[in-house]
Amino acid sequence: MATLKIWLLLLFVATIDVALGHEKYVPIITNQIHLLRPQSGSGGSYVEGLSCLSWRLAVETNNLISWTQIPTSCVDYVGHYMLGSQYRQDSELVIEQALAHAKALNVSTDGTDIWVFDIDETALSNLPYYADTGFGSEPYNATKFNEWVETKAAPALPATLELYEALLNLGIKVVFITGRPESQRNVTSSNLKAVGYTTWEELVLKGSEYSGKTAVVYKSAQRKILENDGYRIVGNIGDQWSDLLGTNIGLRTFKLPDPMYYIG
Repeated sequence: MATLKIWLLLLFVATIDVALGHEKYVPIITNQIHLLRPQSGSGGSYVEGLSCLSWRLAVETNNLISWTQIPTSCVDYVGHYMLGSQYRQDSELVIEQALAHAKALNVSTDGTDIWVFDIDETALSNLPYYADTGFGSEPYNATKFNEWVETKAAPALPATLELYEALLNLGIKVVFITGRPESQRNVTSSNLKAVGYTTWEELVLKGSEYSGKTAVVYKSAQRKILENDGYRIVGNIGDQWSDLLGTNIGLRTFKLPDPMYYIG
C-alpha cells in the first residue's frame, strides 16, 4: 500500500511539471471514454444521423404513434438501415428469441397450438416496393401498393421463414392474419407458397365487415375467434404494434423492426 501511495505521488508531481512547463496542459489519459459526449451535449455540434436514430427508437418502442410518413431528412438513414446489415441483424435477434420461446414450450399433441403471423414486413418483405418509393417518405398510395401486391414478387424475410419452418417441425401450426383485403387472397396465397410458406392452418384476410375498423380491433377479433374455436395462441409475431396489442394476444408477442410505415 505504501508503494502504491508513493507511485501515485510521483505521478501527480510529474503531471504538475508537465502543466507548468507547457502553455497547454495535456492530460496523461487522452482516450475518449464516451465518443458521443464531445458532440451531443447542449453546447456541442450536430451529430449526423443521431436524430434519425432517436426517431427510429421512438417508432420501435411505440412512443411515436399515428405518423403518416418518415421525415424527409431520414430517407437516407432509413434506406441504409433497411438495405444494410443492421435491419437483418435486428430481425435475426427477434427470431432468435422467438425460437427460444417456441423450443421451451410443452407443445400439445392435439394440434391446437398455433403461432400467429402477420404478412407484410413479417412473412413477406415489400422492401423492393418501398426502395422505389422513398422508404416510406412518400404519402401512401394504395393504388401503387396494390399493383405491387398483384405482381406476387414479394420475397420472404429469411429470418421469419426460418421461424416458420422450425415451428412446423415442433408441431406448432401457423395462422396468418393480414390487413390485406379479402380480394387479395389468391395473390397473397400464391406469393406465400412461392417463397416457402407452403402450408398453414388458416389464412385470414380483412373482410368488408371491418372496413373503417383499426388493425387492433380487427386482429383482436380474429384472434378471439381462433381461441373460441379451441386453438391456443402460443406465439404472435408482427412488424406493427397493432399486430400485437389488443386482446387475445397469445403467450408471447415478438415485434420485428419496421421504420417505414405505421398502422394503428
